[in-house]
Amino acid sequence: MPIKSRPVYRPLTPRPGHMHLFAVDGEGGAAVLDMASQAPPGFFAHAHILYIPLSPADDHYLAKLRRLEPDTLFEGPSLAAALPRFGQVLATARMGTRLYLAGTEGLIGQATRMAMEAGMDHASIEAEHRGSLARRVQCVHCKGITEDVTSQPCRCSHCGLTLLVRDHYSRRVAAFQGVCIDAEDPGVVPPLEELFK
Repeated sequence: MPIKSRPVYRPLTPRPGHMHLFAVDGEGGAAVLDMASQAPPGFFAHAHILYIPLSPADDHYLAKLRRLEPDTLFEGPSLAAALPRFGQVLATARMGTRLYLAGTEGLIGQATRMAMEAGMDHASIEAEHRGSLARRVQCVHCKGITEDVTSQPCRCSHCGLTLLVRDHYSRRVAAFQGVCIDAEDPGVVPPLEELFK
């Protein structure tokens, strides 16, 4: 039985709107380019694309996104540096703005949370996961967030507990939930597995 809180991703689909806001990282650039083949003429003339390359290999996406001739194309040095700009664009967005997110779950989750805080319904946001399966994990004990978790179990970067990374996802904090794996038998921890590459 699927977990209701687990995000569901689908390929990006162009929707009618007066402005199209994209927040994209890494291989999410390919999702935008795939969507572009379905977009009507002039679609990207009203697009604001915020793109965050995750490695030097992603530079080719940036060049191809530029060829779409969007109204605005901003290259962010990191997600943390780009989120304030994303927030500013959301703050000035009018009715009829469409939001498209593509790339890692960290970007999708944090951008979705910001959009919801700005008044958008999460069900109206187009989101497509591409690239790493690394998770953003909240320790339910100390409430600290550990970024880019690829292993099961993992260590909380704040309190040091060994956490079982659950599939339960919180949109409010844009993170999967991690619970102490050895609470009942301290020190009894299963072998580390790389599950979220």
